[in-house]
Amino acid sequence: MKQVSIEEAAENLSRYLEIAEKEYVVITRNGIPAGILIGLADAEDWWEELLLREPRFQERVARSRQSLREGKGISIEKLREKYGI
Repeated sequence: MKQVSIEEAAENLSRYLEIAEKEYVVITRNGIPAGILIGLADAEDWWEELLLREPRFQERVARSRQSLREGKGISIEKLREKYGI
């Protein structure tokens, strides 16, 4: 993980985007973390990032995990075993 000031990130954005494809770049304001620059190695990664931040998706994942804890549903391991994945 790399940490840079907001001024440095702004002046060299292209460079830090390249770095962000390999590791998180924490952007600071007055030495305090203010954001994270996440590089996308592939344009399709954009959709995954959007989905992961979607509140309805997060809620659905939480409900699914709760169901598994209650013994309902099927785990990903059992699903893979069932279909030979």
